Amino acid sequence: MDRARQLSAESVASGDPTSWFERLYEEGEAGTAIVPWVQGAPNESLVEWAAGHSGDGRRALVVGCGTGEDAEFLAGLGYAVTGFDIAPAAIAAARRRHPGSAADYLVADLTALPAAWSGAFDLVVEVYTVQPLYGQVRAKALAALHEPVAPGGTLLVISWATQQDDPVRDPAMMPWPLTPAELELARGPLRARSVELFTGQSPPLPRWRAEFGRD
Repeated sequence: MDRARQLSAESVASGDPTSWFERLYEEGEAGTAIVPWVQGAPNESLVEWAAGHSGDGRRALVVGCGTGEDAEFLAGLGYAVTGFDIAPAAIAAARRRHPGSAADYLVADLTALPAAWSGAFDLVVEVYTVQPLYGQVRAKALAALHEPVAPGGTLLVISWATQQDDPVRDPAMMPWPLTPAELELARGPLRARSVELFTGQSPPLPRWRAEFGRD
């Protein structure tokens, strides 16, 4: 986490708050740094949520898919999955780690998504992607999450949680848990179906698991 925090702080100070993701993934692939959220397995809270779900060919979008573990999990459930990440090195790693995958891996920016994705996905999954972002880009990313959700579709947000309204955030200490107000920003015009506050297993910290739907 130390290297990721160093790169994040340097990126924020330079006025380019997302460029550090590419550098971290490059260093991770070279074996000189650890990408702390790459665990080699799908997110445990996503797996719990998906128990009993079947994709049945419906379209799913995985935000900030990294090396593809969550995307591969959803593809295994029968979803037609698109995973995207702002870091080309992450997408290259996902394709390399999952040869022949049914998931489609693309480079894209959450704050400037392709117009064709608007209202196009039955399930949009955001797991831990926004919480390393700092400042205005964080708010812009949160506000963009609902845009790809199709009518009748679902936005699932999983993140570390805080119930503070306005927590102090040190630019050198990412990630920063989402506040209730930030969950509302992510919800946008969608309807809240369920918002869980629980303690995760690894590490044992408070989590949000929020499910929002477009009527």
